[in-house]
Amino acid sequence: MDRQPLVSIVIPTYNRACDLGRALASVVAQTYCAWEALIVDNHSTDDTVEVVNRFNDSRIKLLSIHNDGVIAASRNLGITHASGEYVAFLDSDDWWRPEKLAQSVNALEQGADLVYHGMFLATRPGQRWFWRRARSRNLKSPVFRDLIANGTTLNTSSVVARRKVMQAINGFSEDQSLITAEDFDAWLRAAKITDRFVRIPRTLGYYWAGGGNMSGPRRTLLTIGTLESRYATAIRGVNAESEVYWIDYGRGRAHYRLGSYAAAKRAFALVRWRRSPISIYVKSRWMLLLINLHLHSQKSGAPCA
Repeated sequence: MDRQPLVSIVIPTYNRACDLGRALASVVAQTYCAWEALIVDNHSTDDTVEVVNRFNDSRIKLLSIHNDGVIAASRNLGITHASGEYVAFLDSDDWWRPEKLAQSVNALEQGADLVYHGMFLATRPGQRWFWRRARSRNLKSPVFRDLIANGTTLNTSSVVARRKVMQAINGFSEDQSLITAEDFDAWLRAAKITDRFVRIPRTLGYYWAGGGNMSGPRRTLLTIGTLESRYATAIRGVNAESEVYWIDYGRGRAHYRLGSYAAAKRAFALVRWRRSPISIYVKSRWMLLLINLHLHSQKSGAPCA
């Protein structure tokens, strides 16, 4: 009798056939074999179906959805169809190292409820050497407060969680104002019911950061505002001024990209010494310098450098 899949891998996709093939190849290459892969396709118009069929692996299943641009709906459909004790998430443009699932299951079987790890940054097609890594840190207890105070550190394609945890939080929010931040919101809600988040101290995957995703400055401002509203009480609990650096820094970057320099200046000025990582503080001071130079050149009528 075939063993029931212990890990259900949820892979949302839309018109990324080539990338999906790479992602699936990394799944098939896993040293841990008790898995099923649930491809949730938003009715792609490319050869996604052919790519999936090419693997000819009964553990790979194809689901279809019209998600109206809400990737959370695709992930939730995958969770609904999952039969494994654990649920892993993999975006179709990301991929894993062969030992990723074995390392993750080992940590979960030792008592973790949710595990994650570092990811290499892939920034160009055909990249062969990977040096840069997405920011990742160990979370301190209570995990919920750490996430509120310091922002997310969990790349979705690195996460494997107990299915019962994802069910307990009703999966990912499908609120359109949280698009691109629905994963962070999910980890916050998970941290309200468990503190057993474990970071595997290895870099076990590759995150595509070369463009083509849904993030943008206006979207960033919208999601920050939604998170700020949803977790206002928790944010006020961080410090008397209700200031958390990731909100101010993220808002400053978004305003700067939009050319709203006065608003960007106000946001960067709120990133305080000793309340933020030194790298974020230094970047904020640098951005303030650039903004002041730009505003001065505008006032004097001199051309911008």
